[in-house]
Amino acid sequence: MLRAKTIEGAVVTSTVANMMNRDHMRVFFGRTAALVAFVALLWAVQVVNWIFGYGLNPAFGLIPRHVSGLDGVIAMPLLHGSFAHLMANTPPLLVMGGLLVATTTRALLAVNAVVIGLGGGLVWLFGSSAIHIGASGLVFGWYGFLVARGLVDRSPITLGAALVVGVLYGSLLWGVFPGQPSVSWEAHLFGAIAGAGAAFLIRTHVHAPRLGGVDLD
Repeated sequence: MLRAKTIEGAVVTSTVANMMNRDHMRVFFGRTAALVAFVALLWAVQVVNWIFGYGLNPAFGLIPRHVSGLDGVIAMPLLHGSFAHLMANTPPLLVMGGLLVATTTRALLAVNAVVIGLGGGLVWLFGSSAIHIGASGLVFGWYGFLVARGLVDRSPITLGAALVVGVLYGSLLWGVFPGQPSVSWEAHLFGAIAGAGAAFLIRTHVHAPRLGGVDLD
């Protein structure tokens, strides 16, 4: 009887584990689809912007300290100055977005809200007098978040993600310094700061043990 109960319990546990794995895979594929859809949206907006002679940029770009440019806090990541501009942002968006999708089980919306809201808000407050556009602020925000979260969370998965980002895109750090013509270094700097801040403010659980002990989600 005890053995039967043990076997029955093992079957129930295995069934629950399989259901959880299916749920995680469903969430993973859903978030991956959302990432691809977001990048596709950027390209669709770029085509429309190009057709209208890039008239969307002055209309919806972020203009520091102008109330009319405040909506650019939200719209800035969607707008680009050329196809080459968007092409340069697409690979890091897919790579870092993929790492976020693969390693973060919760709070993705909150992380992105901090990166976009805080990063864009700081550009609006302290940025140079220009029209700021482009998803590079989001790229730097994800970069700052992934690197800082590896140090904060200390799990092998998050440290591994930070290492991958550091190896592939370590040179991005030069983008936070002024001096590059027609480049919003403020969006890069404040995006990275906002992303790092999100890593400290928001816990995004991962299914992996911490190095300093076991803390499974």
